[in-house]
Amino acid sequence: MITTIVLPVLTGLALFLFGMKLMETALQRWAGPRLQLWLERFTRTPVRGLATGTVLTAALQSSTAITVIAIGLVGAGVLTFPRTLGVILGTNIGTCLTTELIGLSLGGIGVPMLLASAAVWLASWFAGPLPQDGGPAPTAAHPLAATTGSPANIGGRSWLRSVRYGSLAVSGFSLVLLGIEIMQTIGPALQSRGLFAWFVLQAQHSLLWGVIAGAAVTALVHSSAAVIAMAMGLAAVGGIPVELGVAITIGANVGTCVTALIAGMSSSRAGRYVAWSHILLNVGGAVLFYPFIHQLVSLSALLANDASEQIARSQTIFNIVCSLLALPFCYFNMWKRLEFRSQ
Repeated sequence: MITTIVLPVLTGLALFLFGMKLMETALQRWAGPRLQLWLERFTRTPVRGLATGTVLTAALQSSTAITVIAIGLVGAGVLTFPRTLGVILGTNIGTCLTTELIGLSLGGIGVPMLLASAAVWLASWFAGPLPQDGGPAPTAAHPLAATTGSPANIGGRSWLRSVRYGSLAVSGFSLVLLGIEIMQTIGPALQSRGLFAWFVLQAQHSLLWGVIAGAAVTALVHSSAAVIAMAMGLAAVGGIPVELGVAITIGANVGTCVTALIAGMSSSRAGRYVAWSHILLNVGGAVLFYPFIHQLVSLSALLANDASEQIARSQTIFNIVCSLLALPFCYFNMWKRLEFRSQ
C-alpha cells in the first residue's frame, strides 16, 4: 500500500502543488507592477469587475491569489467593498482554465515542456539580471514589494521579464502535468482496496460524501485545483464514477474558501466582507447545484469525450452559472450602505 498508493499520491501531490505555486509566483512577479493598477482601473462596475477577475485569475492561475489581493486592497482603502464583488465572481470563472487545461490530458508532453522551459529560463540569465531583482522582500503588508519598481524599470526590459517569468510559469505547469500523471497510477491499487470500494459505495447512496471529502481535503491542501485534478485522474482510470468526481469538485469549491477566510480575519471589516462574499458565493452555489448533480453530469457529457473532460466541463458550467446568477445582486444599493457602515 505504501509503494502503490501512498508514495505516488504524496509525490504527485507535491509536484502538483509545487508546480502550481511556481506558476502562480512567476505570473505574479511578471504582473506585479501592473496588477494593482488593473484592479483599480477595471472594477468600476460589477460587469467590468467580473471580466477583470476572470482574466486576471486565468492569467495568474490562482483564484485565491486574486481574492487575497482584493482583500488586502480593500483593507488598505485602495478599493471599496462593492467594487470587489464583480472581481470575486470573476475569480470563480477564471479558475476554470486550470481544470480545462488538465482535462486535455497533456501529461505526455510534461517532460519535454519542462526541459524546454527550463532551457529558456537558463538562457534568459545570459541577457543579464532584471533591474528590480534583488529589491525589498515582500511582506504581509506589501505582498508585491519585491515585484514593483519605478516605471523605467518596469518598461525598460519588459521582454526579458516576460521571457524569464513566462518560462518559469510554463515549467510550473509542466510539473502540474507530471504530478497528475503520477497520481493517476494509483487507480488499479485503489480499486483493489476494500476501504476505497466502501467509500465509492457510500457515495453512490449519497453524493454528500463526495462534497464533504472535496471540501475537507481542499481545506487541508489549500488548492482546489489539486483536489479536482485528483478526482479527474481517478475518474479517467475508472477509479470513481463521474457523479462522485463532480460532487468532489463542488466540495472543492467550498473548501477553497478557507484561505479567503483566513486572509479576511486579519483584514479590516470591509476586507472581511470581501471574504464572506467569496464564501457565500461558493457555499450558495454548492447548495444550489447539489440536488442537480446528475443533470449537471448529463449536460457535461454532451460537451466532453471522456470522464476527465466531463468533470472539467462540470466545473466550468458550475462556476459560470453561479457567477452569472449572482451578478445582478452586485448592483444592489445595500452594498454601498454596508460599505459606509464599515468605515
